[in-house]
Amino acid sequence: MSEDTLRMRAVPSGSGETGASTAREAAAPPQQAGQRDAFFDNAKYLAIVLVAIGHAWEPLRDGSRTVSALYMAVYAFHMPAFIVISGYFSRSFDASPGRIRRLVTGLAVPYVVFETAYTLFTRWTDQEPDRPVSLLDPLYLTWFLAALFVWRLTTPVWRRVRWPLPIALVIAMLATLSSVGNDLDLQRTLQFLPYFVLGLLLKPEHFRLVRRRSARMLAVPVFAAAVVAAYWAVPRMSGAWFYHRDSAGELGAPAWYGPVMTLVTFGCSLVLVACFLAWVPGRRAWFTVLGGGTLYGYLLHGFVAQGSKFWGWYEPAWVHRPVGMVVVTVFAAVLVTALCTPPVRRLFRWVMEPDMAWAFRRDAPQRARERNAVREGSAVRG
Repeated sequence: MSEDTLRMRAVPSGSGETGASTAREAAAPPQQAGQRDAFFDNAKYLAIVLVAIGHAWEPLRDGSRTVSALYMAVYAFHMPAFIVISGYFSRSFDASPGRIRRLVTGLAVPYVVFETAYTLFTRWTDQEPDRPVSLLDPLYLTWFLAALFVWRLTTPVWRRVRWPLPIALVIAMLATLSSVGNDLDLQRTLQFLPYFVLGLLLKPEHFRLVRRRSARMLAVPVFAAAVVAAYWAVPRMSGAWFYHRDSAGELGAPAWYGPVMTLVTFGCSLVLVACFLAWVPGRRAWFTVLGGGTLYGYLLHGFVAQGSKFWGWYEPAWVHRPVGMVVVTVFAAVLVTALCTPPVRRLFRWVMEPDMAWAFRRDAPQRARERNAVREGSAVRG
């Protein structure tokens, strides 16, 4: 995501690094104060690539059990990974004026702009000219912005309660019992809540744990088993359980399935998130710089994903063959990579990360700093 969206400074851990395995995982040059962590930028970039690939695979699922299995496996962990990382970098959110300002400019403003833009665009691509612009009913990808806005506002609460993760899981389980309506996509906000709360509870040593060599080796058979399990599950269960946007009844299941599947999917997703993070490089790579622009790739690639169906890109028969899937996969990865690059970020920063100083009152510390600067300048001139 963007720097304003996900750059909440991590709270330093009080525990030191011990053991040879930890030392090996910390082999990269030490991070300087305020320096971005290459590991998390790499993780965000790789996760956004998987998001784009998943959207590109969606029209290929019909008639292909293999594509459907890969699609289910990817959807089991790519958004949970994003949300866990978002929670981790929200730990210092304290509702201070500066944090609120970044919340508004980094989430609320892009939400309003892209909710409107997606509505107008899909009026054309979906041939629904009367589709209303509704800021209360997130369309397509904008649900994540609305959800992250709500989650981050509740951060001080989760930092204070005694059992945050169990409480978040209970809320998610209860949300599956009945439909809670479409306002702000609250169903999905509540069902994904435990991943955000888990991120709030994580510390740097937890990420070092999954980056050990033994964890990387174990991740390979786990991922393979997940794909095999997904292939088995495709004709037997709905992959919509991993979307977390419907109640059990809306998925055609008894109400008691909802709480059970909440725990099952949470466990499966966490295992796959750990496996994913285990293979994220910790050193700077050519794509590390793109990790700071994943919100751009996330929101902008949606126009191509929606338009591709209207433009008939999936109509040729060869697209639905193995070579077609490879081409679609590579195209999606290249597209979202291009949309995360600095030139694109400079072009759209005015809407993704607007300054909007005119819209906010200066807080007392800021006014004091400005007065001191004026006095120091006067003293120098005197």
